[in-house]
Amino acid sequence: MTVRRALITGITGQDGSYLSEFLLGKGYEVHGMVRRASTENFERIEPFRDRLHLVQADLLDSMSLITVLSDVRPQEVYNLAAQSFVPTSWAQPVLTAEFDAIGVTRLLEAIRLVDRDIRFYQASSSEMFGKVREVPQTELTPFHPRSPYGVAKVYAHYITVNYRESYGIFACSGILFNHESERRGKEFVTRKVSDAAARIHLGLADELRLGNLQARRDWGFAGDYVQAMWLMLQQPEPDDYVIATGESHSVAELVECAFRHVGLDWHRHVREDPALVRPAEVDLLVGDATKAREKLGWRPRVSFEQLVARMVDADCRRYARA
Repeated sequence: MTVRRALITGITGQDGSYLSEFLLGKGYEVHGMVRRASTENFERIEPFRDRLHLVQADLLDSMSLITVLSDVRPQEVYNLAAQSFVPTSWAQPVLTAEFDAIGVTRLLEAIRLVDRDIRFYQASSSEMFGKVREVPQTELTPFHPRSPYGVAKVYAHYITVNYRESYGIFACSGILFNHESERRGKEFVTRKVSDAAARIHLGLADELRLGNLQARRDWGFAGDYVQAMWLMLQQPEPDDYVIATGESHSVAELVECAFRHVGLDWHRHVREDPALVRPAEVDLLVGDATKAREKLGWRPRVSFEQLVARMVDADCRRYARA
């Protein structure tokens, strides 16, 4: 039996770590693309790093992508690399476009030149819906992005569709709604909240400042969502899928759930800071994953409450060890 090879861009991120762990469990030979940087952060993949093949390449450099594909010869490519923090996209809109939009084009073009039989997964985002036209959002809901990040992701989404339709490449986009875990970076609101709940609970802090507490999101567990990525590439035909829980929760509900888990009254510690509000807010995101449920057989397993609890518990353990 031939061992399948997968190449994951962004392997050191939250999703990359969960996906690589998942594929290793499936018996894949997993190659991870990393950028040459002065500081490398392999913390998320450290427990199984010795089973991975790390290769250097960059979404900003077409030749490096062609070289990696030619050397590795993967059957599947998962493009998870991106400038993924929405607030940063206002500060660095051109760089965000280079990575999240043009970088995807470079990778698809490399696949077209090296091996059109490669199956390609593009990490699309619920931020593409932005100022939503309907609730809940499906694969057919029109996009109205409200950040440079969202705009770049819309381009990447449609260039993926274009290469599928123009060149017959098996290219799929997963329109993933917010998915979190204890491996999430501290700049993201879910981890910012779980980290603060842990620190306040342990007496290491007293206050948490947040932006719009009324913004609503569809939050799921990243470990569940990477399975959907893999399922998309196992289908007889390529397609695009919304991956979501179908439940909407406000930031205030997230805070209340996290602080309640460690016996705290969040009203005593959380302050709304206008300086942290986005220039153009996305008020309500909630996805309809009916298509993924019916065609992929996928459904989320970890509930919102379970997700928040595991994130707070993980941060409590981190600080207790420290």
